Amino acid sequence: MDANAPVLSSVFFLDGVGEVFLTLNPEGLSWNTIHADTNASSCCGVIFHLEPESEIKFTDTYAVEYIGLGLINGCLGSGQPIFMSPTTEMYRFVVHGFQRGKYSNSPFVLTSYTFGERDRGACQTWFDRINDHIKLQVQRPKNLLVFVHPRCGKGHGHRTWETVAPLFSLAKVATKVTVTQRAGHAYDILKSTMDRELSSFDGIVSVGGDGLFNEVLNGLLSSRHNAPCPPAPTTLSEDIKAQLQLYSSVDDNDRRSSADGNKDVFLETSGIIDDCEPLLSASESTESCTSNNILSDQKSCSTGQNNVLMFPNNWFRLGIIPAGSTDAIVISTTGVRDPVTSALHIILGRKISLDVAQVVRWKTSPSCKGDVATRYAASFTGYGFYGDVVKESEKYRWMGPSRYDFTGTKVFLEHRSYEAEVCFLEPKTTETVNEIPNEVAEEFIIPGKNLSKRICLINCSVCNQAMKASHVLTDRDTLSLNVPTEEPRWLRRKGRFLSVGAAIISCRNERAPQGLVADAHLSDGFLHLILVKDCPRPLYLWHLIKLTRKGSDPLNFSFLEHHKTNAFTFVANHDGSVWNLDGELFQACEVTVKACQGLINLFASGPEV
Repeated sequence: MDANAPVLSSVFFLDGVGEVFLTLNPEGLSWNTIHADTNASSCCGVIFHLEPESEIKFTDTYAVEYIGLGLINGCLGSGQPIFMSPTTEMYRFVVHGFQRGKYSNSPFVLTSYTFGERDRGACQTWFDRINDHIKLQVQRPKNLLVFVHPRCGKGHGHRTWETVAPLFSLAKVATKVTVTQRAGHAYDILKSTMDRELSSFDGIVSVGGDGLFNEVLNGLLSSRHNAPCPPAPTTLSEDIKAQLQLYSSVDDNDRRSSADGNKDVFLETSGIIDDCEPLLSASESTESCTSNNILSDQKSCSTGQNNVLMFPNNWFRLGIIPAGSTDAIVISTTGVRDPVTSALHIILGRKISLDVAQVVRWKTSPSCKGDVATRYAASFTGYGFYGDVVKESEKYRWMGPSRYDFTGTKVFLEHRSYEAEVCFLEPKTTETVNEIPNEVAEEFIIPGKNLSKRICLINCSVCNQAMKASHVLTDRDTLSLNVPTEEPRWLRRKGRFLSVGAAIISCRNERAPQGLVADAHLSDGFLHLILVKDCPRPLYLWHLIKLTRKGSDPLNFSFLEHHKTNAFTFVANHDGSVWNLDGELFQACEVTVKACQGLINLFASGPEV
């Protein structure tokens, strides 16, 4: 199609409105209503009046459908007939689109406009031209691989897909659908699928929660992300060890006294766990990391002779249609938990880059000589409280999603802490996040400090600048066992911890509207390391409650440390140590976690607020 083709204009009948003057321009359709008015001017003997213009852009149009000859309503909204009977047979086409809700975080609302014309040729010409303009949106996917978790959330996986599947059909997006039958099913399929077959798709969509997405992510990356292995905690060189600054994780002088009135507050966990089957050990990959792997700088999927699909690349995208218990990834990347909105992001080919945490397990237990495995997480990795909750919840699957409230309360009351050592890489541009003075009232955030907290939104300047400036440290900077200069340096914390967690994104959800870390970004190349030292139970409860309150600062406590880092290591001498990776259970007592900047692309555009 010629991009400079002349603009079309013609008179059509819009169903439910009446006669309109329709115009096609390179950006979309616009129309003016025409109706009788004795006070209006006339042209060629026809009296008309133009109402305020209405329009729909092609970027907000997901399909156009030719429906042929049929009845069209020729009445104005007032019900008064115009130039024809209230219903007339015409040749018709339908433009399917959406409107944004009243508020910036509202779900998209589906709309459709049916236009009629007595001349079949004219109607067909308009349909063809509109369809050609939609095809110019080259970022839109043509073929998708879809995994549906039938029992996620409250068992709504099937129903959710049935709701959005007609949208893909109208948009002429082919879908190959697999309904998962067991834990690890999607993981096994993607790990065993040949690259030649996988590269025939434009992306993969998971209909479920964060747990199913984690399966898809790991099945896709397990054999397709080639990168140098980050350092094991026990193999840090003596040069790095000399840099380590040792701090005790427990300082009685820094502990605050228990606040009055908090003992009777009902516990609400942050709700980051998803109601999906955990990735069982039967599906685990135990391939060892090798330092000989080469990080691929490939920016697009290769479909050449070798048909190698490597990551990162600019072409292949992942999508999520929310149907889980929490859906933190969807809320953090679109701003709203709505299947239709997510489906439209996918159909329209929206794209943002997303950081991923690479988690390398070196030991399953202290007595184990070595059990190396690599996992990936897109939202959160957590040890201690968060790991114990997901482990305990497996005993109460019969309770459904409410088991997380029950097990969260149970684990909180047990108040277990663990001896551990954490080493983290200090960024070159040193930024200690938790800088709000402790003497300031807990219920308020200092305005001056709050201004420096830039929330990740659509077209985020922080993420865009980070991607351009390559804030991810080079292999020599982040992974070398010998650091030639004072920057970057490794810092160490050792003591007893209630929890150790790293947020890759904000982890917004309905219980924690600001997420775990309100100012975490989607693709800045950083992890947000949160160390919760052993403290009295009321103080920890205060922290958990603050996660549920919008406008509060849950990280401003003396028993809590919050650091931005590119990588960290963790060692615990506790049998049965478990981690929570996006709601999936992962047993490990010795790990290295590294941020992989922009490793995958997601069908999303970022939250608007």
